[in-house]
Amino acid sequence: MFKADDYRMKAKALSDTLEETKEALDIDILRGKLAELKAEQEKPEVWQDIEKSARLGREVSSVEGKIASYDRGKKALDEVCEVIDLIEETGEEELVPELDSLISTAESDLEDMRIRSLLRGKYDACNALLTLHSGAGGTESCDWVSMLYRMYTRYAERSGFKVTELDRLDGDEAGIKSVDFKIEGENAYGYLKAEKGVHRLVRISPFDANKRRHTSFASLEVMPEIEDEGDVEIRSEDLKVTTYRSSGAGGQHINKTESAIRIQHIPTGIVVSCQNERSQMQNREMAMKMLRSKLIELRESERIANEQSIKGEIKKIEWGSQIRSYVFCPYTMVKDHRTGYEVGNIQAVMDGDIQPFIIDYLKKS
Repeated sequence: MFKADDYRMKAKALSDTLEETKEALDIDILRGKLAELKAEQEKPEVWQDIEKSARLGREVSSVEGKIASYDRGKKALDEVCEVIDLIEETGEEELVPELDSLISTAESDLEDMRIRSLLRGKYDACNALLTLHSGAGGTESCDWVSMLYRMYTRYAERSGFKVTELDRLDGDEAGIKSVDFKIEGENAYGYLKAEKGVHRLVRISPFDANKRRHTSFASLEVMPEIEDEGDVEIRSEDLKVTTYRSSGAGGQHINKTESAIRIQHIPTGIVVSCQNERSQMQNREMAMKMLRSKLIELRESERIANEQSIKGEIKKIEWGSQIRSYVFCPYTMVKDHRTGYEVGNIQAVMDGDIQPFIIDYLKKS
């Protein structure tokens, strides 16, 4: 028997959530901002500045996405209320499955809006620059880095993000020693910043003839891709620039000229490299973006460390400090060390389903 009051209570709860999220996202203000941005885009001088027009395009896309998400959620709720009224008036209970489907869609849209409302940090809307490094363990750790790289690229593809590999150092026998890659998309850094830290793998090693259980570690750095807005000063005399030939496939030109760039920031010791682009100038530009992002990340880390030193001891990156353990043997669940709970199936994670960890982090932050 159809219980209209129960469905109306569900719709009321969803409507309250929609209004709360609308206030959090400042939808009314965003509509005015969108009109201003589009008016700015129509100015002739903007299209003469490629960087400015690209930045405006990204801002417009971001604002339009938030507004479209709200409009989609509101439309879904309106349809839910209309179907409830229709079933109550006509008694056509065969429409109940359609109503349940509409409510499920509305809940999904509202969850997407709620996550967007949480991503309001200074750099959350930026693209993400990620670096994976293998830890102690030789080939086993290199293989673990290649698995994590596959996991994050699959997640990015499923989320509609673009992945670009910037630099890569293959392992001696198998896997990857280190890899730098960029994930482009709306709120890419906001979604992925929770993944920063040490990742631990426990499994029966395929490289061990005795089939013993091995533990491997890999570290992941996540930085926002930040445009040059004067946030940090990089002096040319503080840089040591080295050019070399790119490795891997790429044609005669890319392998015969020293197009790859490695830049060392002497005061901090930070080293970045890029060999993905076809020209040395493009590689240098990308490497400078990576360096700028790392310097800003270092500055933010030092600020947080100073704040935490007042509060108490800071945990080191070592055994017991990993953010997550991926246990293949003997268990099949992933344990999140920030909560102490098993939060996902390992096979789902390796196929790129890191969404449960991201949502769990956003809920707690």
